[in-house]
Amino acid sequence: MRSACVLGVVFTVFTALPADAREFRSSDIYPFDYPTVQGVVEMDRLIRMRSEGRHGVTVLSRDDRDSESNTIAKVRGGMLDMARVNLAALSSIVPTTAVPALPYLFKSTAQMRRILDGPIGEDILASLEAEGLIGLCFYDGGPRDFYSSKRVIRTPADVKGMRVRVQQADIWEVMVHELGAEPIAVPSERVSAAFQSGTIDATEHNWPTYVSLRHYNVARYYSRTEHSMAPAALIFSKRVWDTLSPEDQSLIRKAARDSVPLMRRLWDEQETAGRKAVEAAGAEIVGDVDKAAFADALMPLYPTAAGPRALVRRIQSEE
Repeated sequence: MRSACVLGVVFTVFTALPADAREFRSSDIYPFDYPTVQGVVEMDRLIRMRSEGRHGVTVLSRDDRDSESNTIAKVRGGMLDMARVNLAALSSIVPTTAVPALPYLFKSTAQMRRILDGPIGEDILASLEAEGLIGLCFYDGGPRDFYSSKRVIRTPADVKGMRVRVQQADIWEVMVHELGAEPIAVPSERVSAAFQSGTIDATEHNWPTYVSLRHYNVARYYSRTEHSMAPAALIFSKRVWDTLSPEDQSLIRKAARDSVPLMRRLWDEQETAGRKAVEAAGAEIVGDVDKAAFADALMPLYPTAAGPRALVRRIQSEE
């Protein structure tokens, strides 16, 4: 579309897009300024530039009120083109996706990123295709910590008896049970209300979520347990994918992976930012946590099945 002015009259000339032009819809449960949402915004920019405007991505952020489980079902069914979801939310349909969420599996954020960018990450993404999903790339999702409105959490004993909000994923429910607490599934946008009503005493999530959703206003105690580095994944509907040309598939996959550095930079910036706002709101950031005790308490989460166990060994053997 272009505009022109002749004798003071403005008129618009519409240039038709090619018949195969597509506008893909992508979902995320977080606000528009959240690092993972901005990662998909970058992916959209790259796709529009590289396809010369033929394709693009409409980014649905917090306007989408679905749980991640419902979002996954929509992507599998082709009702939604793509989405950013926590990898652990896929564990009920692809068991290997629970492995990267296991407690204290990765030694550091740098190691986690390096492993997921390599052959192990490729294998995990490839395992999604049999279940109607194309795994495009990994986004960050941790380290995950506990934060509470009730008391400081330094040891597993401090979690015992609490009502802990969890995402809808089996591994989080089992983890909370192992700590002697009651898991309660609550959608992301209702966490603040659940704290205020007393429905939950604590939740486990990451620093960017605590800051961007202002959970520090309702949960004063933030404990750096760093019990999981469960990543997120960008998933694409195989039903939609199979209608695209190999060239367009390559374009989308490359744009997704090329968006990762920006997402990680924004994630790292948000991890270090916001401390002043959090402390000004009266929150307490608790660093003296007994991580060894948490690791011991959560060891039963490690899988015994041959397939996932082999994946665990591959990850543990990486430096």
